[in-house]
Amino acid sequence: MNRPLQERRSRSTSSPDLASASPSLQDCIARHSTAIPGLAELGKRLAATRDADALIELYEHAYPLLEQAMWSGETDFHALLATYQALFREQETLIAQRCKHAQVSDDRHHFILGIPVADRPPHLRACLESIYQVCTLFDYGGHASGRWDKIQVVVSEDSRDEANVRRHIELVDEYRQKGLRVVHFGLAEQYELLHALSPSTRERLGTLLTTQPKDRFYLKGQAANRNLSYLKCLQLTEDPRNTLYYLIDSDQSLCVNRQTASGEEIVYALNYFHAIDKIFRSTDTLMLTGKMVGDPPVSPAVMAANFLDDVSAFFVRLATLPADQACQFHALPAQPVGDAAYHDMAKLFGFDNQPATFPYACRLSGDHDHHACLTEFARRLNAFFFGEHLTRKTGFGYGKGFTALAPARTVYPGNYIVNYAGLKYVIPFGHLRLRMSGPTAGRLIAAEIGHRFASFNMPNLHRRTTDAGPGDDFRPGVELDEARVDVSNEFERQFFGDLMLFSTEALVKQADVTRPFAQDAIEAVVAQKEAELLALYQQKHDAIADKNRHLAALVFESGHWWLHAAEHSPDVAQALRQARAFIDNIDRNFGEHAAAWRQIQSAGHRAERRRQIVEALMNYRAERDAWDSLF
Repeated sequence: MNRPLQERRSRSTSSPDLASASPSLQDCIARHSTAIPGLAELGKRLAATRDADALIELYEHAYPLLEQAMWSGETDFHALLATYQALFREQETLIAQRCKHAQVSDDRHHFILGIPVADRPPHLRACLESIYQVCTLFDYGGHASGRWDKIQVVVSEDSRDEANVRRHIELVDEYRQKGLRVVHFGLAEQYELLHALSPSTRERLGTLLTTQPKDRFYLKGQAANRNLSYLKCLQLTEDPRNTLYYLIDSDQSLCVNRQTASGEEIVYALNYFHAIDKIFRSTDTLMLTGKMVGDPPVSPAVMAANFLDDVSAFFVRLATLPADQACQFHALPAQPVGDAAYHDMAKLFGFDNQPATFPYACRLSGDHDHHACLTEFARRLNAFFFGEHLTRKTGFGYGKGFTALAPARTVYPGNYIVNYAGLKYVIPFGHLRLRMSGPTAGRLIAAEIGHRFASFNMPNLHRRTTDAGPGDDFRPGVELDEARVDVSNEFERQFFGDLMLFSTEALVKQADVTRPFAQDAIEAVVAQKEAELLALYQQKHDAIADKNRHLAALVFESGHWWLHAAEHSPDVAQALRQARAFIDNIDRNFGEHAAAWRQIQSAGHRAERRRQIVEALMNYRAERDAWDSLF
């Protein structure tokens, strides 16, 4: 276990200029001591400080005081945030000065961030911009050389469209010019690095990496692409003992959403690198995962029932309000979205029941009426099929702080960090292209390393769609043809991903995860879980059909004002066409004749998927042994 930074110095340092070296800290104490009493005591300690190490440590005591006040809802958030960010930048300057003065090195962790990306330039831009903002505002490791030397980013390419590959390369160049150390890990380089492994090793790792040929070395899947990026990260690693590997999805950003009276606000209020470094220096953690805020981290395949409830609730309320009245879908009573509130089967994961419906909060600003509110609502309805949930976004909550750890059971693939030893705990089964790969891997990892697999309260902001709209976003398993959306591929992968997850969860409770699983044990568990899931999916299928029929009648058969308004308002007419497209898409994807539903009902298709799952679980230990040998 590494020791705190100030305990690792070869000699004590002192300076007569400490008072002038901490203007931001002094200003913070002077400005905020009344509202934050703990700062007054910090001021006394600052006046008595004569040692650079002790001064640097004072900032560590200031941060939680400011955080608690910032997120309490009782102070000027933005004023405190500006102070908070300034303190980190000042502390970084002091660390750099102390290292120079005492001729010691700054041995905090270096970070290599891996971003798998497939045909998503708008998402990649937002992701890189967020990393740049965190570096600029908090300055982890400093950038005296003109770049942030402790941060390196690997953009791991998986695009099919050559135009998108070029756009990704242009973004890498753009952010490199801004001071980020970014490299583009292209398809040709990936293929070469993979084939630098011996043929026998490649064969043993085929299901963890990929066996796709050189002329079709794209859309390998998020798991295979992420695992391949590990090879590049290893190549870039200068000191394995002091490097952390941070995996982020391209549709996530290093910021959070703050709930305000006027709506959601995006803020850069978490110093991810500082907190993560501190956790890995002070605990024996091997793998750390953070959750997500914003759009749900699940497929629309498991959100349709509750989303239909919320859409119907919106139209029920809209029917009681005059069309030309000032919009009433603002400043709604606070109703926090609890864990997995977006999930139709949250009970499966051990989460409590949520309220029956969640209200829609209008995102329009300025003066507008209910015609405009309806138009905006309907415009976003079909984004649901790309994973956006208009009513059940998760907001950030400070809770007990950032660095408090809890045992983890799910790897959030878009937000996890490992040290060198933790690279062994890979996300398996990528060749099956199933959803729920993170929760499945998490059950296996937790069974193997226990508390050394931990979660912390530093979520990323998850945005399924961008301002450009669904048409400019790639989402595997989702096909868009004008107003028709097909999620059948994703829906099928969701059912069998659930089967893999809950079979694995049951299996690790009765078998030793460090030894090969027995075939008969796997087959028995898979058969039991398949029967349970079929019954649950049937219930959900029936519920979706009923709710969709109810919504269609409510919108189009109940004589409400929008039907009359559509006769003379092109905007309202368009909104109703979008509502009809949404209802039709629900029926197309979840109705009796939906392709995915027919596959799930097919005994032959289920038998083939069961065979794949059983085989994958049987081979897990051998694949892990092959993977571990790389380290």
